[in-house]
Amino acid sequence: MNSSKSTTGKTEKLKDTKALALQWDSMNWCEIENAVNRLQSRIAKATTGGERNRAKRLQYLLTHSFSAKAYAVRKVTTNQGKKTSGVDKKLWSTSASKMKAVLQLTDKQYQAKPLRRVYIEKKNSKKKRPLGIPTMYDRAMQTLYALALEPIAETTADTVSFGFRKGRSAKDAGEQIFCVLARKCSPQWIVEGDIKGCFDNINHEWLIANIPMDKRIMRQFLKAGFIYQGNLFSTQTGSPQGGAISSIYANMALDGLEKLIQDKYHRNSRGNIENHYRAKTKVNLVRYADDFIITANSKEIAEELKLLVSHFLQSRGLQLSEEKTAITHINNGFDFLGWTFRKYKEKLIVKPSKDSVKQVVRKLSDIVLKESKASAQEDMIRRLNLVLRGWTNYHQHTVASKTFSNINNTLYVLLQRWAKHRHPNKTSWWRLNKYWHGRGNKPWLFSTDKNELLNLRTIHITRHPNLQISKNPFLDQRYFKDRKQKIQRINAAGKG
Repeated sequence: MNSSKSTTGKTEKLKDTKALALQWDSMNWCEIENAVNRLQSRIAKATTGGERNRAKRLQYLLTHSFSAKAYAVRKVTTNQGKKTSGVDKKLWSTSASKMKAVLQLTDKQYQAKPLRRVYIEKKNSKKKRPLGIPTMYDRAMQTLYALALEPIAETTADTVSFGFRKGRSAKDAGEQIFCVLARKCSPQWIVEGDIKGCFDNINHEWLIANIPMDKRIMRQFLKAGFIYQGNLFSTQTGSPQGGAISSIYANMALDGLEKLIQDKYHRNSRGNIENHYRAKTKVNLVRYADDFIITANSKEIAEELKLLVSHFLQSRGLQLSEEKTAITHINNGFDFLGWTFRKYKEKLIVKPSKDSVKQVVRKLSDIVLKESKASAQEDMIRRLNLVLRGWTNYHQHTVASKTFSNINNTLYVLLQRWAKHRHPNKTSWWRLNKYWHGRGNKPWLFSTDKNELLNLRTIHITRHPNLQISKNPFLDQRYFKDRKQKIQRINAAGKG
């Protein structure tokens, strides 16, 4: 089989299909992942040491290795989009097709196909945002080159960037904000920033000039175009959401903002009055993807920071969203990543935001009153528990006990309405005894013989452990492994 020429092979004979399937099914994925991780660590070490040519050679070695190709195909065939096809309508659903893809994955004469454009609704808005869906082959190529680029991106990234990064999460961003704002001497003014259409507007020329990867392959990713309603459109700017490597491009485009702020406000270069004043100001940046907050001692400095960020973004083809960017005093509070940060009598309180609470209540209401009118109680409990566990896991490190209790009460009212709709001619006592039962020391649980509804009052508030932001997941693997286990133990204890 000549696997280096075409990305779409001809129909294979049955014996070849069996051989390919056997080869895929017999893969040792632990060894493959370890081989990829070793190369990624070497790339990170070379980048840390300033050895650009060595890092470039190692990138080439990784993108042409069998292990990385197999790992890339496995990632795109096991993630959430594995059943969503691109413009060619092809999926890799069998072991033989996956193994065939590994053998055919090559950069020789590679030409990316246009993306399939769809529009999905934004949260808390009637507006829709574009999503580009590459073909399976293009997804695998992007994943392969993302494996080679990620170690460099992690090594050169801003330490206060938390979105779309290995070993980091929204909770880490929240804890970083808490550390910055919790003290009595902490800054009082906040610049809440949001970048307008970040993924869709990044300047291609800036990316090509500044991102250390194969430029020909990169142009294929960026200039592939998209098909919408049967028409082909070119892409002159942006790295469309939906691509495996797009989040790395976006992060790298925004990296450098932390250094810019530090150079302007934290370094007293010549000791003059202006620089001395700036060196004493308390300016801190926390960024999650294209959302960020910057702290300042005064409203004037906050305005200056907003202008500074605007100039920084301009060279990358980006701009701040005027409707979502604001300057706020900490006593008035601000929302970030679904939490409200606000000081009460100089004490910082972090709790689930009102919008986040409204969203989960609306979701619970839809499940109970709209989607489960004719469903069995057990099926509805399963669906409700999935929503409740996900939402409470995200918020259980905040001051959320009262919020959990209120949602519990709201859910009880919704379930009462559900029961009344099913049995309008029965008494409330009859309905209560039919659907609510006692278990051990727990009276009146909405339950069946097999499962029970999660009681939000039993969830313990547990503090999320701080992340050492200087650590690199490719150089400090033991630290991140231990931290992951620690977080799992904390979450398990919080379930009560």
